[in-house]
Amino acid sequence: MNNKTIGFAITGSFCTFKRVLSEMEALADTGINILPIMSATAYSTDTRFGKAEDFINQIEKITGHSIIHTIADAEPIGPKDLLDALIIAPCTGNTLAKLANGITDTSVTMAAKATLRNQKPVIIAVSTNDGLGGSGKNIGLLHNTKNIYFVPYGQDDPIKKTNSLVADMSKITETLSLALDGKQVKEILF
Repeated sequence: MNNKTIGFAITGSFCTFKRVLSEMEALADTGINILPIMSATAYSTDTRFGKAEDFINQIEKITGHSIIHTIADAEPIGPKDLLDALIIAPCTGNTLAKLANGITDTSVTMAAKATLRNQKPVIIAVSTNDGLGGSGKNIGLLHNTKNIYFVPYGQDDPIKKTNSLVADMSKITETLSLALDGKQVKEILF
């Protein structure tokens, strides 16, 4: 994966941010150039999991780049062919729905559209409370979409959150590596 530029997009599943940023840092430590992208919600919302400004500072320190957080800033990704792949981690049910239905109204969905336009892989690390409910059909559609690859995922709390799905964020790098070769991780469900 040397000499690759990878987009790393973050959407609003705030409870997974610390795990995701740990994986982003591990990926950056390999020498990969990472262009960070955040949805407007992820970029501007303080939650019980942390302050937006702290996450922004941490991401920019890890990547050495300013965060792309507007549609206008994400639009050049396609025409300039800036990315070898795009990771969306965490990917919320809202973003899954937009991707599955071709809606491009955020910086993250614009980055995905741009990456797919260039026939490059988009890696999805799902994190949604309705993965086995309303988002299920969108996950199914995306599993059947060319150049979309999933980080292995499963139920995070089948007793208390029966419809919730979350990716194993520690598998992001492995999924990326295989996706760059046009392959999906074999054991997608855990």
